[in-house]
Order: sequence, then C-alpha cells, then structure tokens
Amino acid sequence: MNWKKLISPLYHFLFALTSAVVGAVVASWPLILVFVLTQKTYETVNLTVGQVMHNYNQLMGYLLWPFTTKLHMSNLATSANAAEHFAEVKHLLLFAILVFIGCVIVHFAWGKGKNKQYLKLSKTASLIFLLLPIIVLPFAMSNFDSFFVTFHHIFFHNSNWLFDPATDPIINILTEGFFSACFAVAGIIYELYFAEKLLRR
Repeated sequence: MNWKKLISPLYHFLFALTSAVVGAVVASWPLILVFVLTQKTYETVNLTVGQVMHNYNQLMGYLLWPFTTKLHMSNLATSANAAEHFAEVKHLLLFAILVFIGCVIVHFAWGKGKNKQYLKLSKTASLIFLLLPIIVLPFAMSNFDSFFVTFHHIFFHNSNWLFDPATDPIINILTEGFFSACFAVAGIIYELYFAEKLLRR
C-alpha cells in the first residue's frame, strides 16, 4: 500500500483519540463536582466540597503541567506507589496532549491547499472507525469494573493503580461512577468526530 494512503486514516484516528482524551480531561472538572455533591464523597474524606475541589485542582495541575515534578495535595496523602502511578498517568496525558496539538497544527496547515487531499478520509474508513468502539461497548457497559481493570493492565505495567483508601484517600473521590462518566464523554467525542466525517457531503 502507498504510504500516502495511510496518512489520512492514521491522522484522523490519532486526532479523534486525543480529542477524546482532552475533552474528557476538560469535562472531568464539572463531573468531579457533580459526583462529589451527589455521592457526598467529601464526607468520606472529611473535607468540604471546596477543599476537595482544591485538591483535585492540585492533582490535575500536576498531571497537566510538564514543569511540575512533584505531586502535592494539601489535604490528601499520597503513597509512594500512588505517586508513581500518577507520574505514569502524567506521561500518558502529556503525550496525548502533544499529539493533539500536533494534529491541530496539521489541520490548519494542511486543511487547505494542495495538501488537503492527504487528510481526506473516505466514508468507508470513517464508518470503520465509527464502529470500532462498538466492539468494547457491551463489555464496558455490562461490567465497567472489569473493563477498567483490563484498561489498566493494557496501559500500566504494575499494580500501583490499586489504591488503598487508608494511604491514598483520593480514591474515595475518584469513584467508579466518575471514571465511567469520563470514559463516556471520551467515547461520545470520538464517535462524534467520525460521525461528522461520515455525514459530511
């Protein structure tokens, strides 16, 4: 196959995937507030809602700001294993954001003119990418806990993501419901990306 034919599918897949990640990250702020209020997890960790949000801001600031090298949350302790896990998450998120920025640059640089043809995605490819998540959707919806475990086994080489609430109370805030909502947002953004390509004339 001509390598030029691979540019468009690879580009759009990466753009859709990283858009989903960035969108889920942005949506995590209102989502965490909703779950803190509805599940009253602030009571579990004996903090006010404002304190919980402050600590979450500190966590996300660490994860998203490349020059912050140490995680510190004012009211929530972090074990060595959890700190190592968050460092791995940080690397993955920063990589996704860099790829997203690169895709945006390519979109504006190649979106018009003679190079536009390289970014054109066929209806068939759009449909295939649109249908890909359906393979895992039934599994994720029927048993999110198992899906979440499988996800971590794929992306992380250790068990540091298994937090003990006694040493890492942040896990009482980052509930299964919160994570499932974030994954749902990411899935919707991914699907909308290729749906727009499929419906475009």
